[in-house]
Amino acid sequence: MEKNLVIVESPAKAGTIQKFLGEGYVVKPSFGHIRDLQDKKLSVDVDHNFTPEYVIPADKKKVVSELKKLAAGAETVWLASDEDREGEAISWHLYETLGLKKESTRRIVFHEITKNAILNAIENPRDIDMNLVDAQQARRVLDRLVGFELSPILWRKIQPKLSAGRVQSVALRLVVDREREILGFKREPYYRTTAVFHPESTAAGVKVNAVLDTRFNDIDEARKFLEDSADAVFHISSIEKKEGTRTPAAPFTTSTLQQEASRKLRFSVSQTMRIAQGLYERGLITYMRTDSTNLSGLALNTSKKFIEENYGENYSKTRQYKTHSKGAQEAHEAIRPTYIDNVEIDGTPQEQRLYSLIWKRTIASQMADARILKTDIKIASNKRNEKFAVQANQVKFDGFLKVYLEGTDDQQDEEEVILPELHEGDVMKPISFASDCKFTTPPPRYSEATLVKKLEELGIGRPSTYAPTITTIINRGYVVKQNKEGQKRSYVQLTLTGSKIAEKRLTETYGKEKNRLQPTDIGMVVNDYLESQFEPIMDYNFTANVEKEFDRIADGEITWNSMIDDFYGPFHKMVDHATTTQTTKNNQIRILGTDPATGHTVKARIGRYGPMVEIEGNEGEKSRFASLKKGQLIESLTLEEALALFSLPRNLGPYEGEDLVIGIGKFGPYVRHGKSFASLARTDD
Repeated sequence: MEKNLVIVESPAKAGTIQKFLGEGYVVKPSFGHIRDLQDKKLSVDVDHNFTPEYVIPADKKKVVSELKKLAAGAETVWLASDEDREGEAISWHLYETLGLKKESTRRIVFHEITKNAILNAIENPRDIDMNLVDAQQARRVLDRLVGFELSPILWRKIQPKLSAGRVQSVALRLVVDREREILGFKREPYYRTTAVFHPESTAAGVKVNAVLDTRFNDIDEARKFLEDSADAVFHISSIEKKEGTRTPAAPFTTSTLQQEASRKLRFSVSQTMRIAQGLYERGLITYMRTDSTNLSGLALNTSKKFIEENYGENYSKTRQYKTHSKGAQEAHEAIRPTYIDNVEIDGTPQEQRLYSLIWKRTIASQMADARILKTDIKIASNKRNEKFAVQANQVKFDGFLKVYLEGTDDQQDEEEVILPELHEGDVMKPISFASDCKFTTPPPRYSEATLVKKLEELGIGRPSTYAPTITTIINRGYVVKQNKEGQKRSYVQLTLTGSKIAEKRLTETYGKEKNRLQPTDIGMVVNDYLESQFEPIMDYNFTANVEKEFDRIADGEITWNSMIDDFYGPFHKMVDHATTTQTTKNNQIRILGTDPATGHTVKARIGRYGPMVEIEGNEGEKSRFASLKKGQLIESLTLEEALALFSLPRNLGPYEGEDLVIGIGKFGPYVRHGKSFASLARTDD
């Protein structure tokens, strides 16, 4: 038998570490947790200090038996799970389950899988940190108590098979609150005016684009402005030039990596974490669950050397970023490449793209500020007080921009605009004016990335929880991630060329969305019920404070059992109250109006197979039912949209001796020919 047994979480990690340690060591994976709470039982002894009742799941028995054999024959067992609370708990479960002895067990941690880091960890072992284990146990037990006691209430009060969780319910509330903001938003029209000028002091053909500093409320105001501008004289009333600097973004944390991979690579949050985990286990990047922006001295020095050799000394600027995240966990470093000289890696296209993003962000963080010349010009008229504004950004020194620019959620990166030499007093000859009718826009629905950003801002969850939280609310059917094609609308454009005002009717597409999160009807009903009965649990500050309590446990300030006890007493009272409070199904029914054909009431509600509309029948007559289409919500459904759903099933006529019928059923839109059914494609209407 080998003298040293090293236990890690995954086979990929085991393979990488085995190469570094060589003979005398055998590295084996535990495949994550080897022990957990039971599946179908509460598995927490509420009467005895909330003691968790752990079991070895059936699929882990073989792994445990193999590890026990290897551990019994080894002189030293090295527990090398990840360096966060979850990893610490895995090491503790291994210690307990395998019956390890303190004198022959070593706990080692590292945040990158490189030869130096592994050998350094072996030189500096430590004991299992029970404070971190207790913080993980507290989260696991608390979430089990909440889920186990809330879910049966939802089954009884709303619909069978529903479930609820502590952090997931708050994430759902964010999505529902945003949807209601959108539903309640009233689009207001306004007129935005632009102009193209030719500066008379420049050569023919030079054009300068400008935007009026005032929005007009209606077409008459816009037309009056253009009429007044027809014979007006324009000149430059002011020029302000300011050289500013732009500083690079900090190296990646879990949250910022998830956001940027979503913006730039279109990766989902869980996809980003899966790919990052693979890169980490291959030894290519540092640990991917962190809320620290710190870089090691080695990373700073190698980055400086790389930048000076490849871009020049004037491009280098060593920086150490402060971590602003509240309650930053026991992470030690930002996400960065393990070897800065590795500009590219072998791997799948997705791995290469994510690695390149991490590499660029790290290098850019250690590069000089960009110097930008910002020019603001105001163009005044002799007829009106409003002024046109021209803004230009010119890069004087690119600095970190040579490598990388952080994305934005609205995807409006600034373009460099070069202006001709202009002076105050210069006459600006108008070439054309346009005043377009625009509409105010509601706040956007969350994407996965912007939801992560919001959760982090509110202090809800930690690096390890963002991805599973979002995956859970989608998998439970409370939220859907969907694309919207956008709708066409016509708008009026007024143009002024010379002294002639023309009016055109143009069309534009609005409301187009890609991978945005929208609550489903059942998600909204569950959210409303939880808010009415469990207001403290759904409160953002309360949830953030629970996270702080976990942090205090990790720091050894409070015991985990007392923290759970403080939470459970008031929570259990709310559960008892909700169980005995009668909720009426009527508050889940929405009356839409009257069917003009029959005079009967049309209503929308959640039925056994999901959201549906109903036209009530007379006494002795059956009601008629129709399912809602994907993307339709009971809360925003109109009577017209509801009645349109009853146009199905529709008989298209006979084909080869059988009727061809289309409709919407339990599994979505279908076509039926005789007794044969086929689903319609997403693109079919």
